[in-house]
Amino acid sequence: MIKTGIIGGAGYTAGELIRILLNHPGVEIEWIHSSSQAGLPITQVHGGLIGETDLTFSDTHDLNAVDVVFLCMGHGKSAEFWAANDRPEKLVVIDLAQDYRDESCGYVYALPEFQRERIAGSKLIANPGCFATAIQMSLLPLAKAGLLHQDINVTAITGSTGAGVKPGATTHFSWRNDNLSVYKAFSHQHLHEIRRTLTTLQGSEVAPILFVPMRGDFARGIFASVYTRCTLCEEEAVALYKDFYKDAVFTHVSDRPLDLKQVTNTNKALLHVEKHGEQLLITSCIDNLLKGASGQAVQNMNIAMGLPEDMGLRLKPNAF
Repeated sequence: MIKTGIIGGAGYTAGELIRILLNHPGVEIEWIHSSSQAGLPITQVHGGLIGETDLTFSDTHDLNAVDVVFLCMGHGKSAEFWAANDRPEKLVVIDLAQDYRDESCGYVYALPEFQRERIAGSKLIANPGCFATAIQMSLLPLAKAGLLHQDINVTAITGSTGAGVKPGATTHFSWRNDNLSVYKAFSHQHLHEIRRTLTTLQGSEVAPILFVPMRGDFARGIFASVYTRCTLCEEEAVALYKDFYKDAVFTHVSDRPLDLKQVTNTNKALLHVEKHGEQLLITSCIDNLLKGASGQAVQNMNIAMGLPEDMGLRLKPNAF
C-alpha cells in the first residue's frame, strides 16, 4: 500500500482528494495536515465524508512516514513549505499549486495527455491548473499538427468552487446565484502554462490566445468554448482529435454536443469538434475539482507509482 500525506487539508481540493484516496484500493492516508483545523475530525470540515473516516487533522507532518505527499495549499505556499522543510529523497511530491508549473526546481508539468512518459517515475510533479487543463485539451491535437498559427479565441466559464473555500465578494451565494461575470480578461494566470505547453508541442510559437474567463452560477465544472481558423475540414479535424486521444484513459471525443453534467463528479475530459466556415470550434468540459485538480493529482500519482492510471478514479457522473 502507498502511504500518503496531505498538506493543506481543509480546502475544496483537499476534500475531494481525501474522498478519492479513502476509496483508492492501493493507498492509505497516514496524516492530513491543517494548521487552522488541527485536532478536529476531518468530517467536521468535510461533511460529505461522515461515516467514511475517523481521521483527524494533524498539526504535524512526518514526511519520512509517507511515500507521496500532496500539497493543497494556496499559490506561493509550496515554495515557502520547501524553504522550511527538507524533502526525503524517496518522497514523491504532487503540488496542486502553481509554484512549479514552469518546471523549475526539477518538477515535471504533469498533464498526462501531454507528457505521460515524463510523469512515470518522476518524484516532483506539478499538477496543471483547472482552466489550463480544459483549454489545453482543446488545443493539444492542433499544436501537435502544427496548426496553431491563427488567433485562438477562448471563452470558459467555471463554477464557484474554482475560487476556493475562503469566502469572498464574488463567491457568496446571494451574489453568485442567477449571475454571470467576466474576470481577468486576457490576463488569467493559467495562460503562462497553456502557452508553454502548446509552444513546446508545436515546436514553434503559437498564435495569441485571447482568453475571457467567466464566473458561473453553479458550484463545480468548467465549460470552455475554443475556436480558431483552420484549414482542416470537420471530418479531418474530428479524426485528428480521436487519433490524438485514442490511448487517453479519461479524455474522450464526443460526436454529440456536450453538457457539463456529463463530467461533474468524474475525472473525465470531454471534447466536441465542429467546423463553421473557416472556424474550427472545440468545446471542452471537465470537473474543476477532479480532472482540474484532485482527480488529475491522483491520476498522476498512479502514473508515477506504476499503478493502473484509472485506479480509484472510475467515478460516476451526475448526468441529471
